[in-house]
Amino acid sequence: MSAIYSSLENTTVFVSGGASGIGAALVDAFVAQRARVAFCDLDEAAGRALCERYEGPSRPWFASCDIRDIEAYRHTLDAAGEALGPISVLVNNAGRDDRCALDELTPERWHDLIDTNLTHHVFAVQRLAPAMARAGGGSIINMGSISWLRGRPNLIAYTAAKAAISGISRTLARELGGANIRVNAVLPGSVLTERQKALWFDPADAQRFIELQCLKFPVEMKHIADMVLFLASDQSAAVTGQNMIVDAGLAQVSVVG
Repeated sequence: MSAIYSSLENTTVFVSGGASGIGAALVDAFVAQRARVAFCDLDEAAGRALCERYEGPSRPWFASCDIRDIEAYRHTLDAAGEALGPISVLVNNAGRDDRCALDELTPERWHDLIDTNLTHHVFAVQRLAPAMARAGGGSIINMGSISWLRGRPNLIAYTAAKAAISGISRTLARELGGANIRVNAVLPGSVLTERQKALWFDPADAQRFIELQCLKFPVEMKHIADMVLFLASDQSAAVTGQNMIVDAGLAQVSVVG
C-alpha cells in the first residue's frame, strides 16, 4: 500500500508514455490517489486497455501521441488540460532503452533516441510551466536512469539522454523555482518490465543485479511510483533540483566497486 497524499486528490496529472511498464504503474498510482490523470502513448491499444480497467470519474484521459512530434505533443498537452483542468503535475516518463553498439550508431538513430528519451521533456515543461506559474506552482518529475552512472555498454544514446535529464532537472529547478515550480529527476535501477522480459531478460542477469545491490531484493515498479508520488505531493514542498535514485544501492556499489 502506498501512502495517501491528500494534496494529490483532484489534482490534474499528466504522464507521458503511460500505457505500459513504469508509466502504467504511475497512472495506476495516481488514480489510486484520486487525482485526475491524463496520459499519452504511441501504443493506442495498450492505452485504451488501461483506461478500460476504470469506470466513472476515476477513468484516465488518454491520447495516442508520438512525443517525438513536438507540435503534436503540445496539442495533446493542451487537450488534456482542457479536458481535466490545468495540469499541475507533469511526469516526463516516455522513453526507450534501445541497445546500439557504437560502431552501429548512425546520426539518424542517434537523433531518434535523443528525441525519444530527452527532447520532449524540455518542450513539455516549456508548454506547461506558464500555466503552472499562474496557478501558484507545480511539480515536474523527469524520469532518468542510473544507467549513465554505471556506464552500461551499447547504450550510448540512451545514457547520453539520461545524463542530460539529470542536468536539465537541476537547471529547470533554478529557472522555475521563483514560480514555485519544483523540478526533480527519478533515477530507477534495474526494474523488470514486460518490455525487458520480451526483449532481453535473462534470469541470471536478474540475480546478478540483486547481488550487486546493497539491498537484496528486486526493485519493482511500485518502488518507483512511491517516489514519484512523494515528489508530486506537497509533502516534498521543499525538494527541488534533486536526482532521486531508487535502485536498492546498485549505482553506489557499481561506482565504488
